[in-house]
Amino acid sequence: MNGEQATFVNAMGDTLAAWNLSRATGRVYGYLLLQAEPSRSEDLRSELSLSSGAVSTATRELVAWGLARTIPQSGSRRLLVEAAGGFEQLLAASHERTRTFIRTLQDARELTESEDAAQRLSDVTELFSSYLDAGERVLRERSRS
Repeated sequence: MNGEQATFVNAMGDTLAAWNLSRATGRVYGYLLLQAEPSRSEDLRSELSLSSGAVSTATRELVAWGLARTIPQSGSRRLLVEAAGGFEQLLAASHERTRTFIRTLQDARELTESEDAAQRLSDVTELFSSYLDAGERVLRERSRS
């Protein structure tokens, strides 16, 4: 991995860490995005200086978010890992978390202590709903192209 690739991989680590995923998960995702072929766990450990546990956890998180997929190897328990896409999967995963957040906000409406608090809660809910709607439009337009 060259210096520019390492910079990108580390930036992805920082970005996904801001989304409450581990920095290692972001680094693994960044690395996988740059690879022409699926990667072995050994390669991820070596190239990213990560432990076996960190690679395993990162792989599970990426698969759970729909950002990576594992590929079984015949005659072996080992798996290859590859990025499952990019923007669409990342945005879709963000949207699912945003939907959960919106539901939590909506459920809190009856808990407010004043009309001002209820309005503030409504404004925040509307903001995140608008974000979600805009993102859904982007995904629909991209799927048509």
